[in-house]
Amino acid sequence: MLTLQLLLVKFGIRFVGVKLGILGLGTVGTGTVQLLQDSAGRHPLLRDVEIYRVGVRSLDKPRAVKIPDAVLTTDLEAIVNDPQVDIVVEVIGGLEPARSLILKAIENGKHVVSANKAVISRFGDEIFTAANQAGVYVMLEAAVGGGIPVIQPLKQSLSVNRIHTVTGIVNGTTNYILTRMQTEGSSFNDVLADAQKLGYAEADPSADVDGLDAADKIAILASLAFGGRIKLQNVYCEGIRQVSKTDIAYADKLGFVIKLLAIAKRVNLPSITPSPHLPISVRVHPTLVPKTHPLASINGVYNAILVEGEPIGQVMFFGPGAGAGATASAVSSDILNLVAVLQASTTTPNPLLTCGHQDYCEITPSEELISRFYSRFITKDQPGVIGKLGTCFGKYGVSLESVVQTGFQGELAEIVVVTHDVREGDFRQALAEIQTLEAIDSIPSLLRVL
Repeated sequence: MLTLQLLLVKFGIRFVGVKLGILGLGTVGTGTVQLLQDSAGRHPLLRDVEIYRVGVRSLDKPRAVKIPDAVLTTDLEAIVNDPQVDIVVEVIGGLEPARSLILKAIENGKHVVSANKAVISRFGDEIFTAANQAGVYVMLEAAVGGGIPVIQPLKQSLSVNRIHTVTGIVNGTTNYILTRMQTEGSSFNDVLADAQKLGYAEADPSADVDGLDAADKIAILASLAFGGRIKLQNVYCEGIRQVSKTDIAYADKLGFVIKLLAIAKRVNLPSITPSPHLPISVRVHPTLVPKTHPLASINGVYNAILVEGEPIGQVMFFGPGAGAGATASAVSSDILNLVAVLQASTTTPNPLLTCGHQDYCEITPSEELISRFYSRFITKDQPGVIGKLGTCFGKYGVSLESVVQTGFQGELAEIVVVTHDVREGDFRQALAEIQTLEAIDSIPSLLRVL
């Protein structure tokens, strides 16, 4: 059997090494270098990758990998401007200077590999437009799901399908917190403190627990699944701070677990004529998930993405959502794809690797979405309270699946309600009227049911 190198020679294609310029040598950068330096038993194309320049903050910092001093530099701009560099690998994180360096690399005709979901979700329009104009590729497998291969499958393997829904547990920190609360009956604050001590949560956990990290990721997945760019500000985002151990206990009794889900879904509203370009909903929020659902058993720091489409049905991608090895695997797979392109280049860009969409998706307002809801009411212990709740809900067309009076808190009663499918705007109107009832003390919890 002819090797790839011999085949390239046979067809007159010059076989050359590919020079990498790596921006950043933190956890992901170090993991990537370690993988590339240990190419034995991996794809043979990796042997033709040269780690040519590596940009770091300090030349004196001790490192877990051996890199010649001549390769290291603190001048990141020199890397993206170096004519010898073929591929720029951006793993420094943050918005700036990452965005500017990516754009400069593209301007200089270099392909880019990035693990930076924040930059891609916020500046993807600018970056991919520039890449298309320059005829280069921006690869981002590591931006979503750590080591889980989901970006390329959406671009290639699943591209012949009509995707209906992408539902994911894409933030390991929140999944770890909710799993601990579920299995131990612990409070959110207690588990968060432990997660920070263990390094699963940052000192400022806002990006994770407020759903912002998951919003970045579902924006990227939605753009690929539905062939349109996503404005991040249109992604509905709700975190897990309000989820209490009480809600988790009630959900368990009702046959559910609570997960922070990132969901992108085609919306076929009755008022909209069916077409290939139906509007979509893109949202992040804690959700009651039936225990029989594939995502219900995804626990700890693991991630999973469930893709539903036609004719494929359901496909789930599961694995570690973070970590040096997992993310380095995704970064290196993108490098490998680009090496193949560079060593067998043609005059026509590969449509499976380019960003092919130009227009923005239409995002349906959350008031128009159809969902089931779980709500917990604290009420005065009076006769007829449940009847008054039912009357208010019925006035706005909200059908109730179950109503349970679960117990008492002193002179107050606790009532848990689960609805059938309902338009969110109607449900919100009903809640607004219920809050004005004299018998209602508070509504401490409101969650969606999958």
